[in-house]
Amino acid sequence: MRLKGVGFIMLAAICWGLSGGIGDILMNKGWDPIVISFYRGAVGLVCFFAWFLLRSGQNWISSTHFHIWSVLAGVGVAGNFTFYFLSIELSSVAVAVTLMYTAPVFVLLISILLRLEPSTWFKWGSIFVVLMGIILLTGAYNIGSISSSFSFLGTAAGIAAGLSYTLFIFGFKNASSVGKPQASLTTAFFSFCLILFMIMDKGQAVQVLTSRDIGWFILLGIMGAGISFILYVIGIRRTTPTNASMVAMVEPVTASLFGVFLIGDSLTFMQLLGMALILVTTTLFSVKQTTEN
Repeated sequence: MRLKGVGFIMLAAICWGLSGGIGDILMNKGWDPIVISFYRGAVGLVCFFAWFLLRSGQNWISSTHFHIWSVLAGVGVAGNFTFYFLSIELSSVAVAVTLMYTAPVFVLLISILLRLEPSTWFKWGSIFVVLMGIILLTGAYNIGSISSSFSFLGTAAGIAAGLSYTLFIFGFKNASSVGKPQASLTTAFFSFCLILFMIMDKGQAVQVLTSRDIGWFILLGIMGAGISFILYVIGIRRTTPTNASMVAMVEPVTASLFGVFLIGDSLTFMQLLGMALILVTTTLFSVKQTTEN
């Protein structure tokens, strides 16, 4: 059962990686990152609400615990998307990606403090190796380029993206343990849309509806939220928070491969080495965790 959970989370991370490539295409077309994030969540909300209505007889949850964690999950997703894009704007993609994927460190620390998981050298070692892989993949080891784009606010936003990532992992984990996934996703993404609606460029958001790029926005929402978060919430019910955060590390690998095959980017030897470290370590970690449990 846990192995199935890992599979669902891996598929969700692949969808997130592909949606990152679509988001990059839209940003290059001049669309505001917050507007892109809003439509990603809004299209996802339509998918989740349709699923909610189809299962209306099974969805009613009166638990305050469920609603609080669902809303917190939505806040986490909104914070993750927003702070991630802010970190890119204020520093660089390499800094933003590296800092956002410190999330497994926060997840493991919280899990240990709450006695949800034991602390082992294998877990810490796996996290360290994956972080090294991400640094190689993003080029964050290049001190010269990083120092030239260093920004205290950009760094703070990157860390905030990682903390937000941690929040939505625990939010969905706790909400899905009480209620149905369609109910938790609908509540979470309704909160998400309210938050981003208040801070986005509403004039540009209206322009999306009549633009030629509307198809890209719909595809982004279906893949980057509708399909991916359904897979994620089903998967996280069957595995631990630390395992979920580790397996999701395949997202930057998928995004990089998207750039290679569809946009024409090229990968260096160091980037390929980083990919190998991420994929091999997350696979070994998942298999070991599944075997132990």
